[in-house]
Amino acid sequence: MEWIRGQEIGHGTFAKVNLAKPTNQGSRFPPLMAVKSCALTHSSSLMNECTMLDQLKDCLEIVTCYGACVTVENGEKLYNVALEYASGGSLADKVKNSENSRLSESEVRRYTKSILKGLQFIHEKGVVHCDIKLQNILLFSGDAVKIADFGLAKRAAGVCDAGYEIRGTPLYMAPETVVGGKQEAASDVWAVGCLVSEMLTGKPAWTCSDIGALLMKIGVGAEIPDIPGKLSEAGKDFLGKCFVKETSDRWTAEMLLKHPFIDGDDQIPSCSPRNPFDFPDWESEQTFMVTSFCSPELESWNGVETRVSTASRLRRLVTVEVPDWSVSSGWVTAR
Repeated sequence: MEWIRGQEIGHGTFAKVNLAKPTNQGSRFPPLMAVKSCALTHSSSLMNECTMLDQLKDCLEIVTCYGACVTVENGEKLYNVALEYASGGSLADKVKNSENSRLSESEVRRYTKSILKGLQFIHEKGVVHCDIKLQNILLFSGDAVKIADFGLAKRAAGVCDAGYEIRGTPLYMAPETVVGGKQEAASDVWAVGCLVSEMLTGKPAWTCSDIGALLMKIGVGAEIPDIPGKLSEAGKDFLGKCFVKETSDRWTAEMLLKHPFIDGDDQIPSCSPRNPFDFPDWESEQTFMVTSFCSPELESWNGVETRVSTASRLRRLVTVEVPDWSVSSGWVTAR
């Protein structure tokens, strides 16, 4: 892979990001790339990002990695990772430059849906991102968003437990991360809730300037981030499903993709499903066997296979008759 380094477009603690142009005409690389570089002696995070992105390739909601190489510049060895260039910057830039420094609910729905699709793919591959935040969601042409910055990503504990090293940004950390150093798929979902809240309000989900006090607020007690008052009921319910303290009760990315806030149906679920199969479909038809029985009030039915909707079955249970509790002849003694 041969390319020419261009102007710097971003930087972090150890790495910097430059525009880059491939030198090979007709190569498989795009006209412009973003090259993230750091000193080879501090390249463990960048190497991890390259490895993770290689495992997560072919997902439209995750940035593309074109490969890595080592260069010597000004006498220093640099580790470089070539990435898909996001011409629109990050979601953090989008929020900051929007009117009133916040996004409309329709925009938030659209961006969140893409983020959840990417997270579902990541989690299905047994990976945890560990640093979901506005700065790590990039904007591309057509207003598409993709998840980026996998330097802190890790394999899920069930696949390969890397211990209890806390990773990520405190404002987006989940309670289980603060209390026990646990970071799994559910922790990414909590961060999505913080991200959605910030897109809607233009402010972090937590308001606390002292890092110690912030971690205490996140990890101790039942307090959760404030849910925006002007948000639709579906939106409030969505955030409520993200901000569940108990990880086993927190919705997954797959479940959240079916939430009314995301799919456009503003009817809030009457119950909280524990897995994707718990979502009710009240009008769907199903085949079932009617059990043979006989009672004084109903004629005898022969066991036949029939197709009937749930609504129809419920109607059969409805009666306009008012019970007469003074008549005892039909009562049965139960002990």
